[in-house]
Formats: sequence, C-alpha cells, structure tokens
Amino acid sequence: MAISPQVTNVIIILFVMQVAKKIPFDDPVVLNAVRGLYVTSNVIIAGIYLYIQAQINKKKDRTTIQYVEPAPMGSEEGPKNVTTTVMAYDSQQLRGMFKTQLMGVGMMAIMHLWFKYTNPLVIQSILPLKTAVESNLFKIHILGQPATGDLKRPFKGASGLLSGLQGGDVKTDKKSIKEAERAGRGGAKEE
Repeated sequence: MAISPQVTNVIIILFVMQVAKKIPFDDPVVLNAVRGLYVTSNVIIAGIYLYIQAQINKKKDRTTIQYVEPAPMGSEEGPKNVTTTVMAYDSQQLRGMFKTQLMGVGMMAIMHLWFKYTNPLVIQSILPLKTAVESNLFKIHILGQPATGDLKRPFKGASGLLSGLQGGDVKTDKKSIKEAERAGRGGAKEE
C-alpha cells in the first residue's frame, strides 16, 4: 500500500517544523545558508522543468487526445470539449507547474522579505522539489515511464480535500465528449 503524496507532505511539514524550531535563524551565516538552500531548490526545479520542456519539444508527439474539461467552479458555462495534441497538452501542464512555482516564490518572497518569516524557507525548499519529482510529466519525460494507467493523458486531478470544489475530473468517455460537442463548448483543436 503506497502512501499518498498529501500524507507524506503533512508528515514532512510536521517533521520540518520541529527541525526549523531548532535552527538559529538569528545567526546571519545560518540564515544565508537556508536562503541558499531555498534558491538552490528553486534553481533545480526550474532546471527540471526546462529539461521536461526540451523533452516535450524533442518528441513532438502530435497524437490527438480529446476530453471534456469540467466547468469552472461558480461558472454558468457547461463542460468544455477539448481536442489537442499530446505535445500541446504536456506543454500546457508544464506551464501550469511553472506558474504554480512562480506564485510560490512570490509568496515566499513577501513572507520572508516583508514579514520576516524564516521557518517557511526550510519547508519551501523541500515540498516544491518533492512535488516536481512526483509529477506525471517528470515520470513520463525524465524517468521514461509509459503513459498508461495513472500517467495516461489527460491526467486525473489530484484527489484531496478541495478536489470536489474544482468541478470534478476531466472525462474521456465518448458519451461525455458527444454531450459537450452538442452543447457547443470547445472542440477546436488547440496547438
């Protein structure tokens, strides 16, 4: 039985919070070392993402995939039919990962530089790197795992406490695709 990433994240957070309490952040040498760890972690993540993008571009997989995207939460719109290629889908997923990472760096910069919080630097040096290495794109493009099962595109949304609020998972069954096509939302091939 495998432990879910959410559970391991909670375990890591609890452990690192205890360790961070013992770190003398008032020592400038220690503080700069922790800052260096945070910057190094983000450089590694950026390197991973750039390498994944290079692999996506190198493979140029033009295989067509079709799925139904759920309506955004609180939206009056219905589900959207999406037809795209594996290359475009992977690039879109990677852009989302980059955006999430940049938002995290921005939040951390505000918390650390403006509000002078130092403990989150340690946690944010570990969790985003763990998330990058556990991503489906990392498993497919770096580890070379086949895109079957949980790695089959479109990827299933992360199951968690807030997954129900996000409108549900993408659907790939023919009935859902036909209903979305009849509703007239989407269907144009995205490149």
